[in-house]
Amino acid sequence: MSKKLTQEELKSIQDLNQRFMNTKVAIADAVVSQQAMVEALGTIQAEFKEVEAKMTEKYGENATIDLKTGEVKDPEPVKEKEEKKK
Repeated sequence: MSKKLTQEELKSIQDLNQRFMNTKVAIADAVVSQQAMVEALGTIQAEFKEVEAKMTEKYGENATIDLKTGEVKDPEPVKEKEEKKK
């Protein structure tokens, strides 16, 4: 004798299965997107390093750049142990 789910049971299990499959696809899409973003971040970091090297050459090793205004400040000279503690 063959048994069969009720329409309500069938609908319930089909809905759950669809939600499960949709969630799996969403997770896979997120992983692919994350990998693309990690690659993009690597590219940005490489570009940043190039620009940083050019600016270091132009403005000095320890210059400080205000990213809001573009102002470049030379590093303050390090006082020799606060003038040898006077």
